Amino acid sequence: MESSAVLPPEFDAGHYRGRYEDLRALDDAQAASHFAVIGHKEGREGSPLSFRETFLAEIVQRDEGDILEIGPYYSPVVTGPNVAYLDVLDADELRARAIEQGHDLAKAPAKIDFVGDISTVDRSFAAVVSCHAIEHQPDLVRHLNTVAKILEPGGRYYLMVPDHRYCFDALIPGSTIAGVLQAHREGRTRHTLQNVIEHRALTTHNNPALHWQGLSGESKPANQETRILAAIAEYDRADGGYVDVHAWYFTPTSFRNITDALFQMGLSELKPVRIFNTPMGRFEFCAILEKPREEPASTPM
Repeated sequence: MESSAVLPPEFDAGHYRGRYEDLRALDDAQAASHFAVIGHKEGREGSPLSFRETFLAEIVQRDEGDILEIGPYYSPVVTGPNVAYLDVLDADELRARAIEQGHDLAKAPAKIDFVGDISTVDRSFAAVVSCHAIEHQPDLVRHLNTVAKILEPGGRYYLMVPDHRYCFDALIPGSTIAGVLQAHREGRTRHTLQNVIEHRALTTHNNPALHWQGLSGESKPANQETRILAAIAEYDRADGGYVDVHAWYFTPTSFRNITDALFQMGLSELKPVRIFNTPMGRFEFCAILEKPREEPASTPM
C-alpha cells in the first residue's frame, strides 16, 4: 500500500502566531514573511513538526503500509507490526555493541530483518525512516537512489538530520552540491582521509544550547595536531576498510538545495517535499523526500 497520509504544511501560520505572543497581530502573509526573514534564524518554530517527537508521532506512525527504519541500533525511532529494520549488524551483534558502550537495551529491536547494505532489501515499502544516518553515506546520490528503489510510487523517505551549525560539526564548512557530485563520480563506498580527519580532529563540543549562543569553541583546539595524527593512523590501519564518520554537513536550506538539484538534474528519484526548520536549542531538523508516481528522466554522469 502506498503512502497516503496528507502532509501538513511546512510552515503553519496559525501555529507560529499562537506560539509567540509578539506575533499574534500578524496576518498569514506577515507571519510567513517574518518567519522567512527573521524567525527561522532565531530558531522559532515554523511548524510543530520541527521537533522529532511530533514529526514521528504525527507523520511517520500514521503512514499507511510497511515502514523500513535504517540503522535502528539499540533504540529505533519507529516501532510496530508494520515496521522492519535494516542495520549493518544483526540483533545479537548490535546488543553486544550497545552493552560494550553502556547503552540501555530496553528499546533494542529483537530482530534485524535485513543485515548489510540497502541492496539486501528485497521488498518494497510505503515509507523509509532514518535518524542521523544520511550524513554517514559516502555516496549520497547512490544512497538516495537505493532508497528510492525500495519505495513504492508515492512513497516517502522521512529523515532526522543533524544541523551542522549546532552540533560537534559546527566548525566544519557545510557541504555543497559540488562535493556530492564529486563523491558520486568517484563511486565512493568508503570515507576519504579528509572525512576521517574532519570527524576525528576538527570537531568541537556537542552542546546545542551553546552553539545557538554562538559559542562553538576555539577554531583550533590545543590538541588538534595530535588528533589529526591519530585520525591519519586510524585511516591507514583500516587499509581501505570502512571507517564510520560523517561525510556531509547540512543545514535545512543546504539540504533542500542539494536534494532538489539532484532531483531536477535527474540524478535522484527523490523530491524534497517538506524540510522543517531547526528549532532553538536543538541540533537536528526533520525532512521528507518523496518518490513521485511518475519517475523523472535520468541524466548520465
